[in-house]
Amino acid sequence: MKKLLLSAMACYALTIPARAQDSKNYLYLFSDSVIYAKKIQLRPDFSGYWQFKADSRRVPVDQVKFFNNEDGFFANTRKLSFIGETSFSERVLEGKINLYQERPYDPYMYRRGYSSYGPNRQYPANLSMYYNKGYGDLKRVRYKNLAEDMADHPESMQFLNDYKKSTSLSKIMYVTAGASIIAGFVSILSSGTSFSKGSNFTTGAILMGVGTGLSVSGYMIQLSGTKNIERAVDNYNR
Repeated sequence: MKKLLLSAMACYALTIPARAQDSKNYLYLFSDSVIYAKKIQLRPDFSGYWQFKADSRRVPVDQVKFFNNEDGFFANTRKLSFIGETSFSERVLEGKINLYQERPYDPYMYRRGYSSYGPNRQYPANLSMYYNKGYGDLKRVRYKNLAEDMADHPESMQFLNDYKKSTSLSKIMYVTAGASIIAGFVSILSSGTSFSKGSNFTTGAILMGVGTGLSVSGYMIQLSGTKNIERAVDNYNR
């Protein structure tokens, strides 16, 4: 019995390759091992570099893939950063596909009473987010990535394809809008500086108006299409 008790204590204190439980405080390392602790804090060391303090143990931030504490569940986005900088974004939706909001973890902000969205709460998916399955590597919320991970779910794929169509249409409208605005600007310049209502000025004003309208319409289509990503994730997680 004594040996069993000592073994249990050792398993709790040491890094162990196990599936983490979100009801506990833990660090999930890139090595797929887990460090459990009664309290986990992100604090700077004497040199000003950030590190985790898991009870009495100190762990460099670059080693931590995920962590869970009283503030929520967070993922390291270092591998998706252009400069390789470590930052932790919060999981705002938990399911077969987990969504992470691009909102860096600031422990001082949380200490001031920051309100977390928390798991399982409805949150609109958008292109500034990350996602993963289980404890897998993070990916950016993009059509290509989601299509690979949702290929086994026809209903979600339909929403993704609708998103792709709307994106293609909005791009065409943006390009057309840009061409109209440029053409209108050139036409107005060619009318001279008198701001007369000559044919060139009128044509230019119409072209710029059409371009602005196309630009707004393209944005609305893009915004509506992005909601299909949210529908795809929601259906996949059911």
